[in-house]
Amino acid sequence: MTLTGRAYRVELRFFRFVNRQAMAVYTPAEIGMPLAEVDTPSLILDLDAFERNLDLLDASLAGKPVKVRPHAKSHKCPEIALRQLARGAVGVCCQKVSEAEAMVQGGVSDVLITNEVVGAAKLKRLAALAKRARIAVCADDADNVIALDQAARAAGVTLSVLAEVNVGANRCGVEPGEPALQLARRIAACGHLRFAGLQAYHGSAQHLRKVEERRAAIEQAAARVRLTTGLLDRAGIACEKVTGAGTGTYLFEAVSGAYDEIQPGSYIFMDADYGRNDWTGSGIPGFEHSLFVWATVMSRPVPERALVDAGLKAFSVDSGMPRVADLEGVECVRASDEHGVLRVNGTLRLVVGDRLKLIPGHCDPTVNLHDDLVCVRAGRVEAIWPIAARGAVW
Repeated sequence: MTLTGRAYRVELRFFRFVNRQAMAVYTPAEIGMPLAEVDTPSLILDLDAFERNLDLLDASLAGKPVKVRPHAKSHKCPEIALRQLARGAVGVCCQKVSEAEAMVQGGVSDVLITNEVVGAAKLKRLAALAKRARIAVCADDADNVIALDQAARAAGVTLSVLAEVNVGANRCGVEPGEPALQLARRIAACGHLRFAGLQAYHGSAQHLRKVEERRAAIEQAAARVRLTTGLLDRAGIACEKVTGAGTGTYLFEAVSGAYDEIQPGSYIFMDADYGRNDWTGSGIPGFEHSLFVWATVMSRPVPERALVDAGLKAFSVDSGMPRVADLEGVECVRASDEHGVLRVNGTLRLVVGDRLKLIPGHCDPTVNLHDDLVCVRAGRVEAIWPIAARGAVW
């Protein structure tokens, strides 16, 4: 029998669920196992470094007039989100409804979707989720605002909506000033929406290499925020909060006086691309690399080349190749589906079966390639945390 339409979609969903469950029977590690015995490729979290990063963020913000809402797109793991909340975070950010669903299912009670949600199916799920947790979402389009209001009315909820403002990234967001004011008025006029403030994230500033370049970009962003909040105030529209910032700039937003909430995400992991930033004089602390792809040397065909069993299906290369940790004279230069190609100092002793830690170029999409975080302390597996929002792109 050939399935069509809704029946086909239900069957496909069931197949994916059963297949995922079957695949999940095998895990690369067990609690108490030495790291050397953990199967590869695996995603390893150094718990000591991770916890020091949490401490460093807290210390850097002591006395600053901002709240912390870390971005969960970096880790997609409710266990990490709950640890951030326990340290005083007011909630988390997500990029997709499905990410937010995974966080709420995992016990997170306050989620801001720092993105536009478009389409009837997604809007229905968004409104339903607002019955289970405090949910907010961004908008930059008047018609989308109407659709949000209709979905909220159908679900019998009131949705919190932030107007997303383009503060320099030139991605989503209405222009600051009058366009943002008009959008805020549209949101506030809807019966089942609540105007909850401004989303003002400057994403492209995060990886400007020089400190002064990043500082200048955020000064411009803050000026655009002040222009907009000034107009809102004169129009009698209360702006509950301005939220934004990332790992590369969060301290600049925190001291600007324009932001109430910051959204760093990658600070817990610190990928290789963030490691290329200059941090001197920024005030932002020296976060450590805590996330690694654990890989095995599978071939050493010539002295100048080795291959590991981790490739494009184990790490992302959109921000460059991973960096080999704790080993001089080895560079990851190329990747295919299942292979990572290393250029090796010909005199270096590196043999088939050796294990290496690779620092991913970009942590967010690398995490999305794995089912679990293998959490290691003092050379042994202490915990295995599910990456519950893996593949949550809807």
